[in-house]
Amino acid sequence: MPAASETGPPTHRTDTARDQGDRMNGHDSSTSTASTASTASTASNTSTTWTVMVPVDDTALAVTDTGGPGIPVVYLNGQFGTQGYWRHVIRELGPTWRHITYDERARGRKSKRSSDYSFEAGVRDVDAVLAARGVERALVVGWSYGAYLGAHWAARNPERCSGAVLVDGAFPSDWLDEAMEARIRTMFRRMSWFMPLLRPTGLAPRMTAEQQADSNIEIGVLSREAELGPVLDAITVPVRYVVASGTSLGSRGDEQERIRAGLDAVVARNAHIEIGAKVASNHGAILRKDHRAIADSVRAIAAR
Repeated sequence: MPAASETGPPTHRTDTARDQGDRMNGHDSSTSTASTASTASTASNTSTTWTVMVPVDDTALAVTDTGGPGIPVVYLNGQFGTQGYWRHVIRELGPTWRHITYDERARGRKSKRSSDYSFEAGVRDVDAVLAARGVERALVVGWSYGAYLGAHWAARNPERCSGAVLVDGAFPSDWLDEAMEARIRTMFRRMSWFMPLLRPTGLAPRMTAEQQADSNIEIGVLSREAELGPVLDAITVPVRYVVASGTSLGSRGDEQERIRAGLDAVVARNAHIEIGAKVASNHGAILRKDHRAIADSVRAIAAR
């Protein structure tokens, strides 16, 4: 279904049971957070990794910052994903970059619940994280839901954004209708029975089924050509898309490829935006299987 191809939990939570365990281990070893600021030496011993809780609005977000003098890169997660998903990309780029990751509201193991899970709250959180870490200008890398956040943030903050890499998300498409909205709500209700079992692992958000469905439906509204098209047209910093192939859990037939086709008109209209790569992996596996293509796009943006 189109909703899941962009932001639905089957896509963001897991591809297979093996991926679940892999991501859990990555979250534990590379992106664990603490309730107060702490430091630890990185493998290169050239910078200090900070793990902090950043207060924003009525909540607090678990943030990891490798520090150092390298170009700051802030990573924006899938709708129900965690910062641990980025470990392959971060490892590929290496310690010469400053990597900033965080878990969104009620995601992961540490970020706190909130009364506001709206998209605009997500955009505010980008600003809060960067301000807390003293970063004035950053390169943003967003996957799926995070690609929407990255596109909006880049369009609104050209003086603070050195560029963006958008990974299989932020495609203008009018896929949401009444039938799709009903389908989304049904899916989240059916999944609600096992969500509490996954929450202690960080693999499921601490949100109700209704809150998750509302968030998924909101991104469907924001995906519409009339909504997303002007945002992408307004971008004046370099942007590269890394686009996946095929279906994902929750999508049907060629739904996902039809959604991706909306990007062609955007690239034709805005010279700042290009498709950097079309890769073989699907939406859910792209950060793991095609991390090199994503890292290459980050390097290409930074070289502009």
